[in-house]
Amino acid sequence: MSEKEIKKGFQKNKPAESVGINGVIGKEETERAVSLLKKYKEGKNALEKRIVDNEQWFKMRHWEQLRGEKGTNNASAWLFNSIANKHADAMDNYPTVTCLPREASDETAALVLSQVLPVVLERNGFEKIYSDAWWYKLKAGTAVYGIFWNPLKSNGLGDIEIKQVDVLNLFWEPGVKDIQKSKNVFHVELMDNETLVSLYPQLSGKLGSSSVEIAHYVYDDSVDTSEKSAVIDRYYKVIKDGVETVHYCKICNSELLYASENDPEYCERGFYDHGQYPFVFDSLFVEEGSPCGFGYIDIMKDAQKQIDLLGNALVKNAAMATNPRYFINSSGAVNEEEFADWSNNFVHVSGSNLGEDSIREIRMSGIPEIYLGILNSKIDELKETSGNRDFSQGGVSSGVTAASAIAALQEAGSKLTRDMVKGGYRAFSELNSLAVELIRQFYDEPRFFRITGDNGEQQFISYDNSSIRMKNQGNTFGIDMGSRKPVFDIKVNAEKASPFSKISQNELALQLYNAGMFNPELRQQALIAVGMMDFEGKSALMAKLSSGGGMV
Repeated sequence: MSEKEIKKGFQKNKPAESVGINGVIGKEETERAVSLLKKYKEGKNALEKRIVDNEQWFKMRHWEQLRGEKGTNNASAWLFNSIANKHADAMDNYPTVTCLPREASDETAALVLSQVLPVVLERNGFEKIYSDAWWYKLKAGTAVYGIFWNPLKSNGLGDIEIKQVDVLNLFWEPGVKDIQKSKNVFHVELMDNETLVSLYPQLSGKLGSSSVEIAHYVYDDSVDTSEKSAVIDRYYKVIKDGVETVHYCKICNSELLYASENDPEYCERGFYDHGQYPFVFDSLFVEEGSPCGFGYIDIMKDAQKQIDLLGNALVKNAAMATNPRYFINSSGAVNEEEFADWSNNFVHVSGSNLGEDSIREIRMSGIPEIYLGILNSKIDELKETSGNRDFSQGGVSSGVTAASAIAALQEAGSKLTRDMVKGGYRAFSELNSLAVELIRQFYDEPRFFRITGDNGEQQFISYDNSSIRMKNQGNTFGIDMGSRKPVFDIKVNAEKASPFSKISQNELALQLYNAGMFNPELRQQALIAVGMMDFEGKSALMAKLSSGGGMV
């Protein structure tokens, strides 16, 4: 078997024993891994229940969940509106990545990486992944990104694969806060039995129902999983001679499909050279003792429940008040059918006496204003606790019309949004760091990328990992200087500012112009004034003012 065949043996659907040479992972270790997975799952039951419940709250189906029946109460959309606005804030600040070198000699490599990484993200459809992850993060409290190497992509050449991972399908050691501290990490996914047999012929006759039960959401459709089996991806860390490596194996119904410890290409170095689990957790509000946090639904659901109860009671009272009912004296002998039919001009009665007591309207007392005030205060409570105030959605007090004033109000009220987005940027930075390491490990063959140059023109470049691989530093005065690995810092910025930020920036430029700041004769005064300010693009403006903006 050639080196290339060994390296990609797991994608050729061969049994692990035919690929491996060390025989480290066998039947006993596989069964132990499945048993360990079930133990991890037991420690995650409360989290799984909370995630499934929160999904019902997001879909405004929580009254079915609370009462166990449909139509008990109507749900208002205040909670949904808050979540939707938070998601819009996140997408308004969609991130872009830049690689910065730590040494001058790596500057060119960092510049090319800054152009290649956005293309890698685009090829994975990352904008949708980012959007889906933010919906999940706001609902469940934690989004998880998976950054893998898929040898089947790019027509067998292999490429980076980025996915949004469902927390219900991920299992780790209970009690750890950092996922990298867990001894094992399992990812479980249900796959159709026929598909599995076509991919792994050795599973023929060994598949039935799934051996591992996975928590699932409450679907509108009927989902049949009887012909599906759980495929387990196990990632675990091994320390050997003081070096920690991460290994990987694939299991289905206790059958070992692949094990990196049995693969001569990876048995010593580990499956991923970066030595990290290929999962990045992006939590919203941190919980101690867990890599997962809690989200906005968890802090808004009580207020939403009270809003629904009050709102339904008020609507019910209003409906009763607008649908008049009557007491009818049986001795009065009023024809009730004719009385109830408003198309009749005449209503017959029996007897000679028709008094006021014969028919009397049942009068409803009006709703006191205090109850409307309580409802509005609960709505305001939900807005305040979620940071979803009116001006953060574009609504402002009367008389505020200037774009700069609107932007100032939004900026002052968006502290929670900025903090939330920065947390997402940290996860995005970590995701790109893992992507760089996968490029360093696997981009042995040149690939072609379409990039945008500084002047907006499109360029086609050939790129491989030769510029970022471990480099031998040669000998100095007969001393071996060892090897050096180029390291890069990942900087994340918003791809574009909000429309109001752009308008306020334009207003600032006009104000500076009207104040004479761009007059060459006032250059020194302008430099002093602008130097005391803080706004986006300040450095570029200072440079233009210093040079006179090209004017003489």
